Amino acid sequence: MTYAKSIGAALLASAAMITSASACEITLRSSDTHPDGYPTVEGVKAMGEMLQETTGGRICVEVFHSAQLGEEKDTIEQTQFGVIDLNRVSMGPFNNIIPETQVPSLPYIFRSTDHMHKVLDGDVGADILGAFSDHDLIGLTYYDAGSRSFYNSQKPITTLDDLSGMKFRVMQSDLFVDMVGALGANATPMPYGEVYSSIQTGVIDGAENNWPSYESSGHFEVAGYYTLDQHLMVPEVLVMSKMSWDKLTPEDQEAVLEAAKASTEVQRKLWAEREAASEEKVRAAGNEVITDIDKTPFMEAMVPVYEKYVTDQSLKDLVARIQAVE
Repeated sequence: MTYAKSIGAALLASAAMITSASACEITLRSSDTHPDGYPTVEGVKAMGEMLQETTGGRICVEVFHSAQLGEEKDTIEQTQFGVIDLNRVSMGPFNNIIPETQVPSLPYIFRSTDHMHKVLDGDVGADILGAFSDHDLIGLTYYDAGSRSFYNSQKPITTLDDLSGMKFRVMQSDLFVDMVGALGANATPMPYGEVYSSIQTGVIDGAENNWPSYESSGHFEVAGYYTLDQHLMVPEVLVMSKMSWDKLTPEDQEAVLEAAKASTEVQRKLWAEREAASEEKVRAAGNEVITDIDKTPFMEAMVPVYEKYVTDQSLKDLVARIQAVE
């Protein structure tokens, strides 16, 4: 398809969306920084379809993907002010706004994907979503963003001793630096775009990320060992402006909430499929994937990290409740 035809198709699709939305009594504008087709974008689209059906076409959702309405920090503020109705955001940007969101962002707080789902779908997850209401937001549901694990160019990692002295790229985050340091490795903050060449030239030994990022970035080409330690499983969250929420009737509020919750299963399924496709490509390339590891020593090494970042008693209680979930 030529560039002109591509632009034309995009304009037609946008016009169709606007026409459809204008036929509704209420149109909820939803923001997402991810591109069209990404599991979170498709999850919100599915929510919109369900909502339109259950309300007899009265309420529609218009999804603005690819950061059309701004980057996450800006869209959070716009959502609080009611300029944006719905917003899909990673939990991370909320950490400095809503203290409770720091807990699901902690390393090794979740033992597995199943454990994460059980926590988020239960009372603990509901309490964290409830904390958004004090900040002009309504927490609707959680979406998956995978788990981050270590990959490197040197050797298989199965124990803490294997990590000792190795150099790993991390995001510009004090928590990430402290996490890697507590595991006995050396953290090297650097821009994502520099990781491939840095591994290739030996500036760093590796990095950490989820399956799709490891594969789509090409990092698997220069880092042949991927250890599924799953040190971080930071969920995404779908929120609604409290101003927009308060304009709805109780019946419509319930419809929005039910559609949001139902869309979680759609998004999780799409994310699992995306992960599986990336894993298949990596394994086909001959990379060594290490799954037989005891995570307990890794978790125990996080004690000083938790002591530094979880100082409030209510957050300590939240941590304890998550760890108690079987």
